[in-house]
Amino acid sequence: MPSPTHPFDTDLLVVGGGPAGCAAARTAASVGMGSILIEPDALCRNLYRIPALNNVLGGHTDGTALATAITTELHGTELCRIEPGRCVTELRAHDDRVTATLDTGRHLSAPYAVVATGVGPRRPRDVPWITAPPDLAPPPLWRAGARDAAGRTLLVLGGDRPIGTFLRAHPRVRTRLLVAYPAADDYKIEEIRDDPRATLLPAEHLTLHPSDTTSVTAELLDRNGATHSLSADAVHLALGSAPTSPPGDLIRDPAGYCPPTAQPPRLIVAGDLRSPRYQRIQTALGSGSESALRAYYTARDLPAGGTG
Repeated sequence: MPSPTHPFDTDLLVVGGGPAGCAAARTAASVGMGSILIEPDALCRNLYRIPALNNVLGGHTDGTALATAITTELHGTELCRIEPGRCVTELRAHDDRVTATLDTGRHLSAPYAVVATGVGPRRPRDVPWITAPPDLAPPPLWRAGARDAAGRTLLVLGGDRPIGTFLRAHPRVRTRLLVAYPAADDYKIEEIRDDPRATLLPAEHLTLHPSDTTSVTAELLDRNGATHSLSADAVHLALGSAPTSPPGDLIRDPAGYCPPTAQPPRLIVAGDLRSPRYQRIQTALGSGSESALRAYYTARDLPAGGTG
């Protein structure tokens, strides 16, 4: 609790317990800063859904192993206090502090806050290039297993990176993925372009038809103005994500992301909340660590150098 000699609850508030938030708390501890990490769910919960890793240092080959290692290390970090099952309902930046209001009504304060709440999944009704029945709720592709795909044709909506993860995780599964994706996803599908199991369908618009059977039918308008009829055994989502920042003083761009350079000085944004371009585990870990060091140097009026 704050006191006249210690007016803050901690040195650093960390909002979000994914890779970026965990890295921020761990790095803060390494330079002697206490932190309170606020997370409404389990630490690194999204990592547990990643069946194959090929771009993270340390020898981890799946998300579960990496999440377990991060969680174990963070629970053993004495200077980090974890607030599980709590979410921030308001985040305010003042001249001398940051205050976070929790869903319990309690207030926490610190000189700085790292905000690493990340992103959440989009649904068909969230994107303008898809027309679908209002009650349609296809599962995301990352939930599909080998049995869901073997010998089947899957219509995949969007070109987000879980497609590549799925194909790497099931290299011997014979399946056909019909990947319909908008122009905004062009840069994402390069990693699957050479996989013969993926048929790439650049789309201007896609209309999913209601169906009383287990099969799926759709009409795709391609970017040249031609219409194509599609049929598949099932439909899955790879529509990407939308930012999930807490209400308050964060500055958001038109897409809802929070550019780091646009924020009030005491709010430091890390991880996937920054932009959609560099949403990788490795960059999230690095940005979380960098955010904690930024708070450390600024609070002590030190040059942003350091000795490692």
